[in-house]
Amino acid sequence: MTLLVESLIYLLAAVVAVPLSRRLGFGSVLGYLAAGVIIGPFGFAFVKNADHILNFAELGVVFLLFIVGLELKPSRLWVLRRLVFGLGAAQVAVSACVISLLAWTFGFNGSTAIVTGLILALSSTAFVLQMLSEKKQLVTVHGRAAFSVLLFQDLAAIPLIALLPLLGANASWDDGINFAQIGLMVATIAGLILGGRLLLRPALKIAAHSGIPEIFTATALLVVIGAALIMQLAGMSMVLGAFIAGMMLADSEYRHQLEADIAPFKGLLLGLFFIAVGMSVNVGLLLEIPGRVALIVVLLMTAKAVVLFPLARLFGVCDRGAALKLAAALAQGGEFAFVLLGIAASEAVLAPDLIDELILAVAVSMLLTPFLYALAEFGSDKLRRPDDRPFDVPDDAHHDVLIAGFGRVGQIVGRLLNIVGKPFTALENDSSQVDFVRRYGATVHYGDASRLELLRAAGAEHAKFFILAVSDLEESMRIAAAVVHNFPHLKIIARARNRRHAHKLMDLGIEHIFRETLLSSLAMTEQLLTSLGRTPKDAKHVIDTFFERDAQLLIEQHAIRDSEELLIQSSRDTATELESLLRHDRQEN
Repeated sequence: MTLLVESLIYLLAAVVAVPLSRRLGFGSVLGYLAAGVIIGPFGFAFVKNADHILNFAELGVVFLLFIVGLELKPSRLWVLRRLVFGLGAAQVAVSACVISLLAWTFGFNGSTAIVTGLILALSSTAFVLQMLSEKKQLVTVHGRAAFSVLLFQDLAAIPLIALLPLLGANASWDDGINFAQIGLMVATIAGLILGGRLLLRPALKIAAHSGIPEIFTATALLVVIGAALIMQLAGMSMVLGAFIAGMMLADSEYRHQLEADIAPFKGLLLGLFFIAVGMSVNVGLLLEIPGRVALIVVLLMTAKAVVLFPLARLFGVCDRGAALKLAAALAQGGEFAFVLLGIAASEAVLAPDLIDELILAVAVSMLLTPFLYALAEFGSDKLRRPDDRPFDVPDDAHHDVLIAGFGRVGQIVGRLLNIVGKPFTALENDSSQVDFVRRYGATVHYGDASRLELLRAAGAEHAKFFILAVSDLEESMRIAAAVVHNFPHLKIIARARNRRHAHKLMDLGIEHIFRETLLSSLAMTEQLLTSLGRTPKDAKHVIDTFFERDAQLLIEQHAIRDSEELLIQSSRDTATELESLLRHDRQEN
């Protein structure tokens, strides 16, 4: 069969299976796997050998790890450090131990049990995040916890990928530890890190200044594939090189452009990888040994769920209902299991028959996850504690002002309204914040302001002004969209965390937007200028001029917000214009 005909088969299978899988709520990963099963040797056998395409499709995993590296900004890890390195590390460690113990109990030898436990401890990042995103639950407590655990699992996969070849039958330890090989590996990693810091940004800068988009894309591909090849030549996994290259560029000004350029290649090749994995899934085992496969799936999902539920409670990130949903969401095996089992097969770390069973079990566990999660959502209401109260229903006294978010900003607005004798209705989605504020005598209602029924109960149909004081960007946008679409008469006065947030609010037609740090920063600078010797009048003029021009710039940049190059040029032009304008004013005075 020619490569062109095979390509047509792969594309046709993906185009049919993936949208259907997503529509049924199973996600794209299962769609690709199903497509592979259908066209593979255990299905209709349109393609009889997946090995040659699997070798090429592994570049998708390389690109995936590069993008994971790009996402690992130190500042982001620091914010999530308790969940990532606390809950995430505990989940991987305890799950691996429990699964390894179960495997040993059922007759696996020690090394096989440990490797199996480590591989199956990882869950599916792509599957879970997509499922939670489609349900709009990524910003919930269990959504953030799931993201943090999956982030640690992505990190944990890197050393596993690097170590598995050292455990296989092909690894030679007869002559003792090969210090030369270890030294080469360490030197290669150090050289890649050093070279990344010294060479990557200048190379990308040259490519960006060429003004040819294709050259920048080619440079991005060269960086990823080059780093992967260097690692492979040193006897390590290709994905480790791509991951290190991504981390080196996580804080660079080219991060977003790199991700945008790599994403299409990553998506296509990763899809092809999952199709190839699907082709290797021996579905015949479901008929040959259905009891054994079912037992593996049940033990896997039960063990991971039972481990994660108390851990979530221990780390204080979830109530019982949310902990149940978190445990159900992460109970399956993940896409890295396919990667690691592929390495285990090529390096003879595990027996081929066991690998076939584990691949099938992971695929089945992913298939069952949406059903398990639906049961968890149903059961979460039954586990609600007395203080996990349902949303408050505001009283019948409808006021002209609604406030969504009663944190720092919302409280100040509310206090000033109280001073001038203007009543309002405040909604807050954090129950602990509601209890805290109420102890000080404030009246605030617990509820998610994006819910239409709650907005109606709060009197949105009769109100005149809506104060959007929520700090979380995604939650803020959900609330703003709900208000704009259902209560267009309400005048929204919105808090924005940054310019990006402001532009998103402007997309909805919101006019009155206040960036939360702008006015305080201007007040601080005005005080600084006065302290440096400027007259109060001159300092105020500088601040007022900057404020007016920055407001204009916000509107101008809204039209070009999708082009980083134009945004940079616009900011530079405005800075030059302001400097010239203020210098001219000083000369006149």
